Amino acid sequence: MPIFDFLRGQFIDVIHWTDDSRDTMVWRFEREGHEIKYGAKLTVREGQAAVFVHEGQLADVFTPGLYMLETNNMPIMTSLQHWDHGFQSPFKSEIYFVNTNRFTDLKWGTKNPIMLRDPEFGPVRLRAFGSYTIKVADPAVFLTEIVGTDGEFTMDEISFQIRNIIVQEFSQAIAKSGIPVLDMAANTADVGKLIAQAIDPTIRQYGLSLPELYIENISLPPAVEKALDERTSRGIAGNLDDHMKWKAAEAMGKGGAMGESMGMGLGAAMGMNMAGQMAQPGPWGGAPQAAPVAPPPPPVEHVWHIAENGQTKGPYSKADLGRMASGGELARDTFVWTPGQDGWKKAGEVAELAQLFTIMPPPPPPM
Repeated sequence: MPIFDFLRGQFIDVIHWTDDSRDTMVWRFEREGHEIKYGAKLTVREGQAAVFVHEGQLADVFTPGLYMLETNNMPIMTSLQHWDHGFQSPFKSEIYFVNTNRFTDLKWGTKNPIMLRDPEFGPVRLRAFGSYTIKVADPAVFLTEIVGTDGEFTMDEISFQIRNIIVQEFSQAIAKSGIPVLDMAANTADVGKLIAQAIDPTIRQYGLSLPELYIENISLPPAVEKALDERTSRGIAGNLDDHMKWKAAEAMGKGGAMGESMGMGLGAAMGMNMAGQMAQPGPWGGAPQAAPVAPPPPPVEHVWHIAENGQTKGPYSKADLGRMASGGELARDTFVWTPGQDGWKKAGEVAELAQLFTIMPPPPPPM
């Protein structure tokens, strides 16, 4: 073999990486036992970083650009410095290319429902899912802590761990937020930011960052959603008596056996109603009798939350607040909130609670 052919086999002129897989995070440059050529060119493209590992230790990290690999600008010993070894240098160097672009449209979701206490519905269970993006923020840390000696590291190898971290932080953030279930849809962006901030310190230890996290849906158990739908339907129907009359008239207008049956049933009910009215004293005999007046609905019992030192406590009933006011735990300047109230207000400014501070004990008996 000519000496020049032997030299060409020992040398690698250009070191670079082009990736079209869209899920590869780290790729090791395979040199098939060859040493790095003295003066070889290293091309690092935008969205990449090149990490040099020399004799098992991380030597240097190259950012995007074109580099001439020489001993005066890199700690790698090349085969040109070891003619006495016959181009069999004992110094082995490896080059790992790290993808620093964002990996987008990654999915996360809760496997099991999350238990929390809602101020209006009490204990409820929630499920949630969404998407997130991730990128390598520190290639050296990522290679040391996660990749190791893996020659081709993909996103699938770490996505499961990231999903577990997201679900854990989501459970804690949603439980501490105090946001009512019916208001969560309007606050998903804020909750997503809180979760991303809580996750960042953990994944920074892996050399990663979480630029974006989205909550696409927060859902209740099917039985609770059905109850909410029925409650909404009752609110839309309005007056129940008028609604039933309209449904009966609609069924009669459809005709056929069903319409006739409904018509006969409605006629019989109307006949019985007229007979009952004629049997009662009225214009045809006796004094008219006033219809009984239905009692008013019972008052709605509110539940209250208290804000102290940047934290929310509660819920408490009005009776609980009365005991707290007597014991000095609740003052006029204490901020309180209840569902339906426009923001936080001082207890002394709420008409329903102001009376708790005006009740004074009678004067003591004479000596």
